This record gives sequence, C-alpha cells and structure tokens, in this order.
Amino acid sequence: MGCFECCIKCLGGVPYASLVATILCFSGVALFCGCGHVALTGTVTILETHFSKVTSDHAMLTDVIQLMQYVIYGIASFFFLYGIILLAEGFYTTSAVKELHSEFKTTICGRCISGMFVFLTYILGVAWLGVFGFSAVPVFLFYNMWSTCATMRSPMANLTNIESICVDVRQYGIIPWNATPGKACGTTLCDICNTSEFYLSYHLYIVACAGAGATVIALIHFLMILSANWAYLKDASQMHAYQDIKMKEERELQDITSRSKECLNSYT
Repeated sequence: MGCFECCIKCLGGVPYASLVATILCFSGVALFCGCGHVALTGTVTILETHFSKVTSDHAMLTDVIQLMQYVIYGIASFFFLYGIILLAEGFYTTSAVKELHSEFKTTICGRCISGMFVFLTYILGVAWLGVFGFSAVPVFLFYNMWSTCATMRSPMANLTNIESICVDVRQYGIIPWNATPGKACGTTLCDICNTSEFYLSYHLYIVACAGAGATVIALIHFLMILSANWAYLKDASQMHAYQDIKMKEERELQDITSRSKECLNSYT
C-alpha cells in the first residue's frame, strides 16, 4: 500500500500538459528539420539537372541552401534543449502548486524565470509563425508544377500541343533570368514530375510545413501553460505571505494574552 501511494504521489507531480507540449514540439521540430534538410538537397539536384545547368548561375542559391541547412542544425539543437528546460520548469511549477500549503517557498527568482520563459516563448511563437508561412512557399511552387503535369497527362484536357505548356522557375526569383534553360516544357516537364527527386522533395516539403505548424501549436500550448504556471506561482507567494502575517499576528495575540494572564495573577 505504501508503494502504491508513492506511485500515485509521483504521478500526481507529473506536468502532463507540459509533457504533451514537449512531445508535440519535439515531433514538429524533428519533422521540419529532417524533412526540410532532405527536401532542400533534392531541390538543388532538380535545379542543377533540369533548370540551371551552368554552375555559376545558381551558385548563390546553392550557398543560401547550405546556409539554411546549417540553420536547421542549430534550430534542432536549440529546441531540443529548450523543450527539456520548459519541461523541467513544468515539473518545478507543479511541485510548487502541489505543496502550496507546506513549507515549500516560491522565490522571486523563480517567478522571474517563469516570466522570462513566457516572454521568450511568445517571441519564438511569433518567429515560428513566419517559419510556417515561409515553409508553405516551396509547397506552393511544387504544387504548381505537379498540377501542370497532371493537367497534361489528363485525357479530359484535350490538349493538342503540350510542348507549349511550360513552367519557368526564373519568374519566382529562384535563379537569375540569364540561367539556361530556366524553364521546362511539355514532355520534359512531365519527365521532371516523374523523377524520384521531385516526388520525394514535394512530399517532404508538405511534411516539413506540417511540422512547422505542429511546432507553432506546441509553442502556443507552452505559452498557455507558462502563463498559468506564472499566475499560480504568484498566487502561491501571496498565499505564503498571508500565512506568514497571520501566524505572526496569532503569536503576538498569544503573547499579549499570556502577559495579560501573568499581570492578572500577579495582581491577584
């Protein structure tokens, strides 16, 4: 029975909301970083093979993609550490609330740290909204190519000259206007859509975008949890201050009562 009560007490101290948010954050960041890294590599292969065969035309784009891949490494490392810190803060706050009426004392430093996490998580949430919007751009570009290929292959389209249907990636600003060939038309475009690089990169960009969205949801979840925990800590400190004042007044009242009795006995 003692072991059972100990297990129940341990389970009662687990911050389940923070645990769910941490798992969702780890999953979203892992999907975004892993799928985004591989999709960027596939995009470079597609551009070098079909749209920009001169290396100097897309040298700047290659450098930018390599920089983004290094940034992805940093994002993965940072959020792995940040998620663990927020989970630990959730355990700390849960313990503070559970032992509100015991000898546990919440310090000003602890409340300041909780407030700092609220501010930092808000900033990261806004930043990840931008990342989520940015990750939808390659999905849109690949979808345009895929829908164009699907239209050309469809028997309902009734196209007489598919070679006149082209996709020019130069108009998106990905490669300069002097890049050759810069566009793909007709059967060449269909061949690109049938390559494994295109198929894999397209679906990986979709998963990466979904991962960014999951990370945004996780950060919003964290923000609600941290705000509630900060309010709980503030109430806990006020409750402890009230209890300290109450105990001090009771002691003073007991001292006055005892002194009054002593004076009355000495007078008698």
